[in-house]
Amino acid sequence: MTDPVRTPIVQFGTSRFLQAHADLFLSEARAEGQDVGPVTIVQTTASGARSGRLRAFDGAPIPIVIRGIEAGRPVERTAEVTCLVRGLSAVGEWDEVERVVVEEAKILISNTSDAGFALVEGERLGEAVPQSFPLKLLKLLVARHSAGAAPLTLFPCELIPRNGDVLKALLLKLAEENGLSPAFQGWLSSCVFANSLVDRIVSEPIEPAGAVAEPYALWAIEKQPGLVAPCIHPHVLMVDDLAVYERLKLFILNLGHTALAEAWRQQGRPEGELVREIVADAAVRRELDEIYDREVLPIFAAGGIAEAPAYRASVLERFENPYLAHRLAEIFGNHAEKKRRRIGGLLAWKQALGLDLPTPRLEAILASPIG
Repeated sequence: MTDPVRTPIVQFGTSRFLQAHADLFLSEARAEGQDVGPVTIVQTTASGARSGRLRAFDGAPIPIVIRGIEAGRPVERTAEVTCLVRGLSAVGEWDEVERVVVEEAKILISNTSDAGFALVEGERLGEAVPQSFPLKLLKLLVARHSAGAAPLTLFPCELIPRNGDVLKALLLKLAEENGLSPAFQGWLSSCVFANSLVDRIVSEPIEPAGAVAEPYALWAIEKQPGLVAPCIHPHVLMVDDLAVYERLKLFILNLGHTALAEAWRQQGRPEGELVREIVADAAVRRELDEIYDREVLPIFAAGGIAEAPAYRASVLERFENPYLAHRLAEIFGNHAEKKRRRIGGLLAWKQALGLDLPTPRLEAILASPIG
């Protein structure tokens, strides 16, 4: 009898983004002979809309269509994700999720949306499956520690500055609040939590699994003692200081998306409007340029990040990509939280720099009730 496959990587989140990002990089590294993966993928919520997707994660090739402009030329090619060999539901298959994390895992990857680290008020560890992702993760780590298994390396990919540090601090706080032992807290502290930043526009799903994505991609991971890259890949960069990458991504690309989503909803524009269509509107584009040139880039200049103008230009090229159907309605999801992180975060940086710069457009978006 053939032994069941073992998966040293467990991924929380079934999004098409992760399929076209980390999962594709891991698959391409495996195809080159690197000893990475395979992956068990876990749906963390009870969403019925995504439950059918789990059945597609059985090792069969999952198509990723790369479509856009690369080196000034239009490209379209299809790559394949082959590393996803098991799909599980945390809600419906908790015991198996726990077994895999305890017995097989060495690396955990997560991307559970901008609000993924949110807690449920008053929730505590118990026999039931927790509702929030951080408490689910804590329960799994408690089981692993109780079984005497080794500490893990965690790669949170949520778009939260210093996401590894944030997740580690949150889990330690929850461990204390739930009365977990000093021995467990010490074990948890010995796990490696990577700070990382992910960047790729993934615009369309392919059913039941797969996606359409732009050529540009980045997984920047900050170096630290004991941390090994999940794979060797041209789009996976081990960097000394993640802050520059975080600020460029969050306060130019993501902030631009949020500003466009605000205009889309405020102006009552078509429900199915795409990013490339809204930036083709001269008035909207003029307002976006004003935000970037008068309110965003001066903050980057004051902060000493000289790469910002070139990155701004590349972002606008990506927004104009004629080959992607990137819908404003999807970008608008979790809009209030995105405004807080992206615009509020930039304005907090401006204040920390002591910069006397008028930012009326950004402040108006942040203060608006939209979202």
